[in-house]
Amino acid sequence: MWMRRSGRFLNKSPAWYLWVIRSPSAVVYLLDPSRSSKVPKKFFGEDAQGTIICDRFSAYKKLAREVLGLILAFCWAHVRRDFLEAGRNYPKLERWSTDWVERIGWLYHLNHKRLEVVGQTDEFVVRDGALRSHLAEIEYVREEELKDNRLQQKARKVLQSLENHWPGLIQFVDHPHIRMDNNYAENAARTPACGRKAFYGSGSKWSGEFAAMMYSILMTLKYSGINPRLWLTAYLQACAQNSNCAPADLQNFLPWSMDQKHLEKFRRSGPSPPFPP
Repeated sequence: MWMRRSGRFLNKSPAWYLWVIRSPSAVVYLLDPSRSSKVPKKFFGEDAQGTIICDRFSAYKKLAREVLGLILAFCWAHVRRDFLEAGRNYPKLERWSTDWVERIGWLYHLNHKRLEVVGQTDEFVVRDGALRSHLAEIEYVREEELKDNRLQQKARKVLQSLENHWPGLIQFVDHPHIRMDNNYAENAARTPACGRKAFYGSGSKWSGEFAAMMYSILMTLKYSGINPRLWLTAYLQACAQNSNCAPADLQNFLPWSMDQKHLEKFRRSGPSPPFPP
């Protein structure tokens, strides 16, 4: 699953934040005044197991220490951003930054080529070997540059972060189903972030919670390829027929449990983009 916490969403003091948790089947938005690990810990529970693809925010690291069944896979897009920012802000590091961005870009390419042949044993072994060789080269260059006393402090800081987060950055190597970055959660956070800038967030706790609930429903529908207008119309009609209460049977309204007939019905006006493979 992919995870991200967004900036201030509720216009109250103290600030309230919107957390985003995205899996292949659903997107959940949580509104909370805290940026600490207690928010995802409460959501996942003490016995949770699985992999969270995230940035390097300290709350995620604490979460992994407290919930031992959770594994963190750190985001290569954030690492790439470190090198880009170093090159932009320090002209003397521009060439160095470009070299590292190219290494990361090639890493993405090799992993993409590897994923094309999952299940084709012989070819997968070849492409997997190429990926691992490139990672070994990245690790070697990192260590050699860190040994150089002439290395600028900003570059050293970026490489030390790369070294410190290395175990989480290479989770995708032995587990091809794990993606290299957290872009799916970043994308899911974009719509509320744009809304926050347009309408300045929510003005009260109840409206913020309502917004988070509706974002969870509508974004889950979107990533399931379901037309939200058709779905909402059918759902509200079912509520009206059930004395203005939620339908007793929700199976035909949940994207992961509805039958093919209902899927086709709710996609009739053209599906939204499906969840990427």
